[in-house]
Amino acid sequence: MPLLVIIIFILPNNDSQTYAKMSLTTYRRKCMKFISWNIDSINAAVEHKSNRGEMTWAVLNEISEIAPDVLSIQETKLKASGLTKKQLATLNSLFPDYHIFVNPSTGRSGYSGTMMLSKVAPLNIDMPKIDAPGEMDLEGRIITLEFPEFYVSTVYTPNSGSQLARLNDRGAWDDAYRHYIQSLDQQKPVIFSGDFNVAHQEIDLKNPKSNRHSAGFTPEEREKFTNLLDSGFTDTFRYFEPTLTGAYTWWAQISKTSKINNSGWRIDYYLTSERLNERLKAHHILDTGARQDHAPIMLEID
Repeated sequence: MPLLVIIIFILPNNDSQTYAKMSLTTYRRKCMKFISWNIDSINAAVEHKSNRGEMTWAVLNEISEIAPDVLSIQETKLKASGLTKKQLATLNSLFPDYHIFVNPSTGRSGYSGTMMLSKVAPLNIDMPKIDAPGEMDLEGRIITLEFPEFYVSTVYTPNSGSQLARLNDRGAWDDAYRHYIQSLDQQKPVIFSGDFNVAHQEIDLKNPKSNRHSAGFTPEEREKFTNLLDSGFTDTFRYFEPTLTGAYTWWAQISKTSKINNSGWRIDYYLTSERLNERLKAHHILDTGARQDHAPIMLEID
């Protein structure tokens, strides 16, 4: 099923309904482009046998038209052995000449997982263990690529769970992850993205009052994210739009009207070392039409 994917350009007006829109297939810039997306299953996109799979496949095709310098993907849900031959061949056809790096979950096959695709071969690749609680270090949650000028990293942050059963472990993860990113930043600037599973401010979700005790908006998770930013990093979306409301990156699949009503959360981020601020050019949330769940985000840097 064909799907037109569009970029949302944010106008200087504190109203998300005033977004101007432009087809991704006509979009071109000379800046470096970085895209990050929680795809919720590589296989569903490759097979695209369901209506949702068709929409995911269409978005992936549109991303390939943009040809980002680096594409970061979370929640790949690959088997512990990694990509199948069909999955690899499909990705190679969409992203020819890209270098593909996969970190699948080895603790629980078909769960979590991250992937990065890069036009340029990195100097080094790291899939670190950060001394996280339980099996979190076995869930394929981080990939870092080192380039001459900076690191590019992606993360799929653990969810605290519907009953907040993993809230304490999540806090320990956040601390360990912050220390890891800080260790990179001490060497060279870092561009890092992913599904951080937290809406940082009240303006980052549609219904803050009714979600204060929901995973992703607890005071503990929000404070940990504040601590991360205070360690010398920039939320690039808020760098350009500090007060904009109604701009989200995730809409719950369980609610059939969440996308229609724009009852969303902004839980996907591009963060950068503060010393890169002058090089930041734009941040975009890509509109995936009727597809619920996560939307890709794009960062442009000089």
